[in-house]
Amino acid sequence: MRKSLPFELSKEKSFFESLGDWMGDVLYDELPEKGYECRDEQIFMAYQIEQALKEKNVLFAEAGVGTGKTIAYLLPAVSYARYTGKPALIACADETLIDQLVKDGGDIHKLRDVLGLEIDVRLAKSRDQYLCLKRFEEAEKNETDEWIDDIAFSIPDGVYAQGSMISVKPYGDRSDYSTVSDEDWEKVNYNSIMQCAVCDLRNRCGQTLHRAHYRKSTDLIICSQDFLMEHLATKESREREGQLPLLPEVSMIVLDEGHLLEYAAQRALTYKVQAYTIVEILERLMVDGVRERTLYSMEHLQDHHELFFDQLREDVVASEEDRKRINKSERLIALGKKIIANVEQLLEEFVFESELYMIPEYELNMAEEFLEHYVAAIRIFVAQGDAVDWLEDTDDEETLVIMPRLITDVLAETLFSKKMPIVFSSATLSVKKDFSYIASSLGIATSQSFSVPSPFDYDEVMKIYLHELEQSKKVAKVEQLLLDKKKTLILFKSKQAMNQFKSQLSMMARLTIAFEGDRELSSIVRDFQNGDIQTLCSYHLWEGLDLPEEALTRVIIFDLPFPPHDPLFDAKRSFAQNPFEEVELPFMQLRLQQGMGRLIRTSNDHGDIHILLNEEEVKVKSNFLDILAVDPQ
Repeated sequence: MRKSLPFELSKEKSFFESLGDWMGDVLYDELPEKGYECRDEQIFMAYQIEQALKEKNVLFAEAGVGTGKTIAYLLPAVSYARYTGKPALIACADETLIDQLVKDGGDIHKLRDVLGLEIDVRLAKSRDQYLCLKRFEEAEKNETDEWIDDIAFSIPDGVYAQGSMISVKPYGDRSDYSTVSDEDWEKVNYNSIMQCAVCDLRNRCGQTLHRAHYRKSTDLIICSQDFLMEHLATKESREREGQLPLLPEVSMIVLDEGHLLEYAAQRALTYKVQAYTIVEILERLMVDGVRERTLYSMEHLQDHHELFFDQLREDVVASEEDRKRINKSERLIALGKKIIANVEQLLEEFVFESELYMIPEYELNMAEEFLEHYVAAIRIFVAQGDAVDWLEDTDDEETLVIMPRLITDVLAETLFSKKMPIVFSSATLSVKKDFSYIASSLGIATSQSFSVPSPFDYDEVMKIYLHELEQSKKVAKVEQLLLDKKKTLILFKSKQAMNQFKSQLSMMARLTIAFEGDRELSSIVRDFQNGDIQTLCSYHLWEGLDLPEEALTRVIIFDLPFPPHDPLFDAKRSFAQNPFEEVELPFMQLRLQQGMGRLIRTSNDHGDIHILLNEEEVKVKSNFLDILAVDPQ
């Protein structure tokens, strides 16, 4: 049911004039009366967003830490949603930040309590954040540890019972299983080979129930930027196949930590081909009664697929990066072309198999869907056009990743060509008040922008220390710093860098530190905030983490967050006249500012930032000194 506006409309004033008056009352009077600070920067941001709504423009809203950005965009977003009859979408940097936005004591709860404003807010998480019943059933046959039983007990009784699912509440959210490690979760969650459209359990699946729930929101839908991009990437094909898009129509979009949208787009617009997945899928089809021609075609495809990956491993350029470059040999291209011919032949054989009903319908449909995506990826790979491709490790499996074209074209077509208000909100969208880097990276031709500073007096509450030392001595320096037991966040430029640090720690130090990936990240963050963990290591939490006062008093930047030397960033460098100035430096500066912004979140916060610089990093020190909030020690 459509909710009423939080203010009254009159014939004398437009919606936007009335919205402006109401926001003024709230920000100047109601919130300060309840003990909240009146912040000029927050008020300015709210009115800039109101203008963007009126003109249906893209807005880069850069506001320093402590501005109160969330409240500044929530007030106009909820009002605009009710005015248009379509929910506003808030897309966060990742899944962890979704939970933080709606946690008890967060800004949405504050508005509910202070204004008596009931806000209908629902979460739309990425598909891999939900339990897959099919994969769970497979894992249950092999896993014997306690975590699989915990998940089994959590599944509502009505899921496997005959009859209506109306009474079953949404279930199977990743955050429901805080003690399950990322490694174990990846055995039972949705992954890209699961073809939901042909699954016989899709109407009993927790993901389906969650989707039906969030589609009915009247005010706010909160999702990750990854999920927003997956929605945009699949919208046309889903509608063509008679399916609903992943997200409903919305009135406006707020991109919280919007500087990360480019990377979410890159992840969503890629094809992934894994070394062993196709073997597993085809082996399920090799049942009694299958025609000999079909078996022969499947075996032929498996053989060429294995040869293709053998050659791929030979053609990979050895490096320490997660994404590894491929020097495509003539033999690799030839094997790719054989795979295409094999798939086309096998799909023809499947037409006959579908009429014989020897292969279970779900397995056959899933294989067909998978092979169509698989062959599309291989065609792009062998064409050697403007695609970017690399080999990486995904879920402990070798994965060929193919990004078909530059994301600027896709974003311009699917997102920024729509006449819809889109607000980028972050403390770091510009480099020295220049927004051209992010605008050009996303293909945005016209936009509004503003930048307001943080209201905090950093000189009074923060100290920054630069430590110049050999790379081999960084770990010892960290162990020395940790002796004083301060609540510490250690940030790394990559997962690989974090794991290398972990391997070099002494055993005693390793036992007292929590590492991202040990278990579900938001549960680790909760334990850290509650004081159960003294030190947290992460390569993701450069942005969005909000731990006020004594919950966090020190941030250690272990390495400068320059982009990796991998095929994706090499492609960006190849389009730049000066790669260091245009790609590497702004990326590092933005990320460094975000990392330092984790420390001071409220006027009661205090603490230290330690930046560790090896011999090479010292050489670029002059490139970031002027973005530090205070002069370093």
